[in-house]
Amino acid sequence: MTSQERWVGAHVSAQGGVENAPLNAHKIGASAFALFTKNQRRWQAAALTEQSIAAFQENCQQLGFRPEAILPHDSYLINLGHPDPLLLEKSRDAFVDEMLRCKQLGLTLLNFHPGSHLRQISENHCLRNISDSINLALAACDGVCAVIENTAGQGSNLGHSFEQLAQIIDGVEDKSRVGVCLDTAHMFAAGYDIRTQESCRESFDAFGHIVGFQYLKGMHLNDSKTGLGSRVDRHDSLGMGEIGKTAFEYILGHPATKRIPLILETIRPEIWPEEIAWLKSLSR
Repeated sequence: MTSQERWVGAHVSAQGGVENAPLNAHKIGASAFALFTKNQRRWQAAALTEQSIAAFQENCQQLGFRPEAILPHDSYLINLGHPDPLLLEKSRDAFVDEMLRCKQLGLTLLNFHPGSHLRQISENHCLRNISDSINLALAACDGVCAVIENTAGQGSNLGHSFEQLAQIIDGVEDKSRVGVCLDTAHMFAAGYDIRTQESCRESFDAFGHIVGFQYLKGMHLNDSKTGLGSRVDRHDSLGMGEIGKTAFEYILGHPATKRIPLILETIRPEIWPEEIAWLKSLSR
């Protein structure tokens, strides 16, 4: 399935065990998928069993999902830029655990929200904390790439500008194991216009110049319920929000989006098969 150059899918349920995620992805015609390897709203989780790991890998192999087309997401509780040293350490421990779970499953990527300063430390201090957190995690677990997701800039969340993403990466020692997942809704809410071919070209050229396409390891393809520069993170189905369809036509024709997971997090799972089919039809 993943022999095609465009790997398109959605963030699917792993309820009942991670081994169910590839089955759920296959049902919607996906050639890529995202999942949580544990409950994303709890700190603790039961260890993955050997049976579950084996079943996950078997299902992926049988259905044609290779590791680099799978984009697991870490817990929403983790804040790698936390201003409180004890809570920062708790987040770092949890992030290492997430990395190790990915390695157990034979996966090569871990997507995460960079972090928030909570208005208690400077942006630069928070960005440094995030870089240091990544360095600690990469030292504790080999074989998994830390993939920073850009944010909408809601509240005190950092990672909403390309400059901030570049600054985090600059502080990472092993550049071969850090990357970026660009979320289109977050880009738009953060102020990057992608509604027309020209504005898409300008925004993506800016990413290439400031961050570099060598770091693009995945994308979340979402329309936005909120307007340009709103700094509010609200996803919508493709073509039904403020972004429109042009952006996704541009993205599926961009050379940097080949052979990376392109993941829907849109709000109507019942139309994911249609959205996936449409995106695949745009690939060129």
